[in-house]
Amino acid sequence: MTESQINRAPLPNAELLAQSPVRVVAGAGALSQLGALAHELGASRVLLVTDPGIEKAGHATRAVESLKSRGIEIVLFDGVHENPTTEHVAAGLKLADGQSIDVIIGVGGGSTMDCAKGINLLLTNGGEIHDYHGEGKANKPMLPMVVAPTTAGTGSEAQSFALISDPVTHVKMACGDRRDPREGGLRPHVAILDHELTRSQPSSVAAASAIDAISHAVETAATNARTKLSQQFSCEAWRLLDRSIEAALSNPQDDDMRRDMLWGAHFAGAAIEQSMLGAAHACANPLTAKYGIVHGMAVGIMLPHVVRFNSQAQADVYGSLGLDADSLANRITHFLNVAHMPDGLAALGVERSDLEALAELAATQWTAKFNPVPVGVEEFKHIYQSALNSAH
Repeated sequence: MTESQINRAPLPNAELLAQSPVRVVAGAGALSQLGALAHELGASRVLLVTDPGIEKAGHATRAVESLKSRGIEIVLFDGVHENPTTEHVAAGLKLADGQSIDVIIGVGGGSTMDCAKGINLLLTNGGEIHDYHGEGKANKPMLPMVVAPTTAGTGSEAQSFALISDPVTHVKMACGDRRDPREGGLRPHVAILDHELTRSQPSSVAAASAIDAISHAVETAATNARTKLSQQFSCEAWRLLDRSIEAALSNPQDDDMRRDMLWGAHFAGAAIEQSMLGAAHACANPLTAKYGIVHGMAVGIMLPHVVRFNSQAQADVYGSLGLDADSLANRITHFLNVAHMPDGLAALGVERSDLEALAELAATQWTAKFNPVPVGVEEFKHIYQSALNSAH
């Protein structure tokens, strides 16, 4: 089989899909199956979590119609915003509390899925999100969840963690429960991968989401927690994303490329569930918190510099992706150009005098400990410095 034939291999990879941590229902129009899937989980009254953009696109209406076709009642929470905070979770909880919710539905991007998970934690276990910062702190089982991502980015549909920010400190809290969802864990029971849902996303959202997915494929391939299975997910994610990102961003109507992107993001999310992330994400979170830089853009700008930094100590750490580190960094930089990302951090208002404080914050991020090369304040300062005036 030629390299070209390998790169255009049939999708999905059935053997690898069987290892996915979540049941996947996929295909154009698959959202129409939402009602049947919720019914299988015993739903009679669900909380549907979404955002105003998804409502405007008509996806929430389609979800409601499918649910109603099975006689399922709906409580709608459409108050999700990008990078959900404890306040968004509290607002959703207030709406759901006392409503006899038995299944939670999330239709939207990573922020929607994270917010739905956060609401699930508090609706079933009480308390505040801060109580669940970390892993395995919930004592009671969560409600079943069905999610339908509308962006090809976070892969949150395959993960047991919710990322919720504190609106005061801007700390992004990872709250997780890795129990099997059938035993009350936080991971969704079912992920609906309907690539028609990604057609409506704004071009800026599509670009940031795509770069975020790329960063997941790259970082998970190299963390110190990586496993044989996580690397299989990472490599499949990279293969799909690498072959489709340019066409998907230039022609959003290309169904095959949007399908590839959605699957690539899913496999990258499945890899995160196994291997976590690294220094690029640790660098990105302070940039989002302090400057409001969209996460996908922040992590994308940092990623080539982290790749080069890590490869100086471990030359073959990204070898499973089939590229040497310099070629990989250049490929990522090319994708940043395709996505019309700005040239370096200085273009986003970051100044040299900010780097020390950014480095101190990056060193406290939970993903830093999974980087393949140990990183502290000085290392992060060096990485930020390299990205300050970088030209993509």
